[in-house]
Amino acid sequence: MEGYRRQLADSYLMDREVTDKLVREAYERKKQDADISHIMVTVSQGAPASDTLAAYQRILDYQKQLAAGKDFAELAKESDDGSTREIGGRVGYLNAILPNGLYALESAAYQLPINQVSAPVRTLYGYHLVKVHDRRPARGEVEVAHVLIRKEQDGSDASQAQASIQNVYLQLTNGGDFEAIAKQFSQDQNTAEKGGYIGFISINRYEKSFEDAAFALEKDNDFSKPFETRLGWHIVRRISKREIQPFEVEKARLEQSIRQDGRFEIAKKAMVERIKRDNKFTQTTGGLKNFQDTLSEVFLTFQWRAPEQKPQDVLFSLGSNYRATLGDYMDYLQKAARERIQLGRTGIGVPAVVNELYAGFVTEKVLEFEEQQLEQKYPDFRSLMREYEEGILLFEATKMLVWDKASQDTVGLNNFFKTVDGKYKWEERAVVTQYSVSSSGIAKMEEIRAFAATHPGAEVLAK
Repeated sequence: MEGYRRQLADSYLMDREVTDKLVREAYERKKQDADISHIMVTVSQGAPASDTLAAYQRILDYQKQLAAGKDFAELAKESDDGSTREIGGRVGYLNAILPNGLYALESAAYQLPINQVSAPVRTLYGYHLVKVHDRRPARGEVEVAHVLIRKEQDGSDASQAQASIQNVYLQLTNGGDFEAIAKQFSQDQNTAEKGGYIGFISINRYEKSFEDAAFALEKDNDFSKPFETRLGWHIVRRISKREIQPFEVEKARLEQSIRQDGRFEIAKKAMVERIKRDNKFTQTTGGLKNFQDTLSEVFLTFQWRAPEQKPQDVLFSLGSNYRATLGDYMDYLQKAARERIQLGRTGIGVPAVVNELYAGFVTEKVLEFEEQQLEQKYPDFRSLMREYEEGILLFEATKMLVWDKASQDTVGLNNFFKTVDGKYKWEERAVVTQYSVSSSGIAKMEEIRAFAATHPGAEVLAK
């Protein structure tokens, strides 16, 4: 019973407090596309503190310049993002879920008021200032095919390419088959043999003119007028449109994405902080410091063992009666031997390893405390546990009174058999083979009957 409760409580708490909220948040965000610009100062997550501080000071300086009236697009020309620097930091429209490590930027894109600039935002890649230009209903995905007539890079055959695409457009408007025309005329080697088929496209993956033309098509099988991109001239045809699905349909896919994304750990940490705040988390660090002072480099090897007599110094408390002791932390360190040794190999030293692992210990114990409150906080969890408890009791009662008794009481089984002997036999039965003959074979019925009497069914049917 306790083993089942531990498993259920862990998944239940994570699902209720973290996963469900993130899934709902992501689903609501997916309903809109956000158009943003940003200024970025790159600094990696594992950079030295001096580099991180320098990057932070630089982004603060940009923030001050914006507050003093400097134009965002002009200042963005100093951004470390080379892909947007020359276009004033313009990222364009994006849609949740952004790639791993960009959750904070995504949150700014969906939470900031239009035309406002965020405070410095930290992501996996550095610091950002984000400006939101617009939000619109999400475009979703559209399945398309196209015909491409390429331009020469020097522009010498630009008019010829335009004339060729106009000829293609004329054939299509006169009822020509799009796939056949794409195979004959398209100069996109990747799609021409497939009738111009590209597949599903979403926002911000193709050049803006191509994306706008594709999403402007209102019905399946509609095709656009010729339009120009950097590659050449296109005509795009809509095959189908895929809008955002109802929440219950999208939920499973979003859950999978979220569990693999850094936002899950961010939300888990926020939940732990909320539990600590709500339950008056109180920490006493004296015992931890004294313990740390007793440790040598042996602590960073497999040779270290926690003492058998565990000290009862309280490290922190939660609520009115939950206490975590130094002895509890020593047990945790014993179980975390692999992590302890790996951290030691980084060269950060014993005190840093003690503090790093202590943070994990606090998280584990805070979650353990919260799991103990689930019956009081969630009636449906209480019902699940009661259902499981009653199921175990029923199983045990049946085992004792039926299955075990039946297998052990041979005298009782024999006596019972005498009371039912002969009651459960089959009545007289016959095994038959039936052949159905069409009306054209009526004249041969006697011949068929005689043959069937002396041959197996397979031969009868074959004949």
